[in-house]
Parts: sequence; C-alpha cells; structure tokens
Amino acid sequence: VQLVESGGGSVQSGGSLRLSCAASGFTYFVYCMAWFRQAPGKEREGLASINSAGNTNYADSVKGRFTISQDNAKNTLYLQIDSLDFEDTAMYYCAVGGTYYAHSRCASRDASLMNYWGQGTQVTVSS
Repeated sequence: VQLVESGGGSVQSGGSLRLSCAASGFTYFVYCMAWFRQAPGKEREGLASINSAGNTNYADSVKGRFTISQDNAKNTLYLQIDSLDFEDTAMYYCAVGGTYYAHSRCASRDASLMNYWGQGTQVTVSS
C-alpha cells in the first residue's frame, strides 16, 4: 500500500485548503482511514477518521471546520479544511489501518491502528 498526500501549501488565515491522499495497492474490504497532523514541538494529533462503512469522526479541535471524505472509485481520501488558523500550521499525514479491529475502533483516531502512512504534506497558515 502506498499513500501519497497532496494539496498542502501556504495560505492566509481564514482561507481554505483541500488535502488529497491517493492510495495505491489498496485491497482492504474493511479499513479505517484517517488524517493526522504534527506541528514542531507538539504531539501528533488525530484529526478525522472514516471507516469502510462511511462513519466519520472528528477531533473536537477541528469539528465544524474540517471535513473528511473518500472517493472509492478514485481510491482517494480528502480533507477539506476551512477557516484556517495559524494553529493549523503543521505537517498533515494520511494513514490507513486495514483490519476489522481498526474499522471498529476508527472513531478513536488512534495512530496505533494504522498500518501505512503517507509522507505528509505541509500546511502553513500566515496572518
């Protein structure tokens, strides 16, 4: 499985971005996919998750501003980010956990559930 993120960049506060995560070699029937981020000096944070049933879950810090979605025909995961704030500056990663356990525990956005990770895409928000 290979995950490749794109869509990051530099944006002004209040702007929007849509991150994409293209998956290849993906043959899971049950899975959990999620977006994480990590800023310098901070712990990795699970932002949003979606499982193979289409159930989504969000961290309280991003609820209402971030939207996770997937296009199964394109094997692509998305993260729409609106009302960007300086605190959103970080490296953003997508990840997948291809087990029934990950599928059932997907709402936890637990990094330990994930088998594969992308290389990340940088989001930088300026005032």
